[in-house]
Amino acid sequence: MFPPIFTTCSASPVVTAVLGSSPTRIYPFGEAPQNVAKPYAVWQTLSGSPENYLGRLPDIDLYIMQIDVYAATVTLAREAAEAIRDAVEPVAHVTSWNGEFRDSETNNYRVSFTVDWWVERDFLIQLVDSSGVYLAESGGDLLGVEA
Repeated sequence: MFPPIFTTCSASPVVTAVLGSSPTRIYPFGEAPQNVAKPYAVWQTLSGSPENYLGRLPDIDLYIMQIDVYAATVTLAREAAEAIRDAVEPVAHVTSWNGEFRDSETNNYRVSFTVDWWVERDFLIQLVDSSGVYLAESGGDLLGVEA
């Protein structure tokens, strides 16, 4: 249901070279461990919406997500952000650069950007027939479910 950001990034040799591979240091917001090695990245869903249709259920959802990269130096923060950008751009769209910051308490550098990611649902084709039965094709199988 959510964008496969971890799977996408951890499959990239460039990302794992910067963010590690055991573990790859990219976390949902609020989940980065205390004193995690740097650089690391966090992501969160800002908003989104299903692609609604008349007469059938949505088959895809748009997630607008923010990615923040933290590092001890601006060079490492930028390098990690570029690696993540290069990993996600084949499957999603970077839509804004949100700025670069330095935290006054931790002295960590942060690079922030926004990604729009379309995620297909499991049921690729969903229709309602004239008797009110949902016909949903998933993996080539037609399923009949009362509406």
